[in-house]
Amino acid sequence: MSVVGPVTERWAPEQAGPVHGNWRLAPPVGPATDLWALGALLFRAVQGHAPYPEESTAELVQLVCAEPPAFAEECGPLRPVVESLLRRDPTERLGAEELRGWLRSLVRSAPEPDAGLHVVPAPPVDTGRLPVVRRRGELVRRRRAGPPARSSRHGRREGERSPHRLGRLLLLLVLLGVAGAVAYAALLMPRADAGAATGAGRVASAPSPNAVVPDGRTPPAGSSVPSHAARGTETRPAGSESPVDVPEGFTLRTDPEGFRVAVAEGWDRSPANDRGQVVYAGGRFRLLIVPGRDGTTEYGTDPMAYQREREPELQPYRDSTWATSTGMRTVEVGGRVTAEGQFTWTGADGSELYVRNLALLIDDRYHIVQVLGPESERDEVTRLFERAAATYRPAG
Repeated sequence: MSVVGPVTERWAPEQAGPVHGNWRLAPPVGPATDLWALGALLFRAVQGHAPYPEESTAELVQLVCAEPPAFAEECGPLRPVVESLLRRDPTERLGAEELRGWLRSLVRSAPEPDAGLHVVPAPPVDTGRLPVVRRRGELVRRRRAGPPARSSRHGRREGERSPHRLGRLLLLLVLLGVAGAVAYAALLMPRADAGAATGAGRVASAPSPNAVVPDGRTPPAGSSVPSHAARGTETRPAGSESPVDVPEGFTLRTDPEGFRVAVAEGWDRSPANDRGQVVYAGGRFRLLIVPGRDGTTEYGTDPMAYQREREPELQPYRDSTWATSTGMRTVEVGGRVTAEGQFTWTGADGSELYVRNLALLIDDRYHIVQVLGPESERDEVTRLFERAAATYRPAG
């Protein structure tokens, strides 16, 4: 539903009906469904709008299942055809052969359009002139009258250039430009190793007071800090963790449940509940963390299967009548496998929720990072989620 969107042509009543557990549409879905789409298209083309409101998918699907479409009052002779194609019961719609007969009869009996007075007659055709045949790709331009060009001994007029010569000239100009750029980079730009050595010398001689060493502690006064630490970055072997970057407006929380994560400033923390969930909340948004509650022995080693079918934090999505999922993907970085997805469902208070979810498999334990917020605030949910997902680190 989130891919197709609120388009009447794509949601016949039999397509918008209840979705079964195996994610197959309710039967029957067949030629009658295509005829519904044709009726909706004819309605839209003639009357200028769809037979149902199309502000949201959920509202459209509900109306298609519960309400008859708008009357095709402005469709003229097409009205009985359009209204019969938009019947909710697919067995009551016109069949293909019957529809073809209706349309043929309407076309035969349709009057010629009245052109009126605003008609521009076509110029008379000069049968004595034949079209000029040109080679494919040849461009003909109108030139000023002038003396005829002289022909060279090769048969080409003087002043004309061969397409092959022009191509070679352009290629030569491109090669000269590339050579000039390489020469400039080699001779005039500063060398990377010299700049790095100079920068390292400056950092070692005058360490920044706000520098942080790789383990997160502030160095003692008077001690020197490596250049990579003073710059806020860290050189680590392959497969190790990247440094934590906390932007303005966020603070890095070290939680007593054994993890670190960047949380928006001013958010309140709720103690871990009996399901192992730690919740940070601010306004209408919530950050939910589950630090390694479930293991691979019971839930398997596929984070995507765990997210789709087993993760308790997504059970409201699986139970909701109106729910969508998009952006499902599996990512492996440095030997760590994660599954990510975007979900919507109806909350307990009837509001539409937009949820970004991340399931990480670390040391045979599943860690959950989830941000929930109003469906209308997708951008803010995404901003909060991306910062939390990028900074989440389990203890140790």
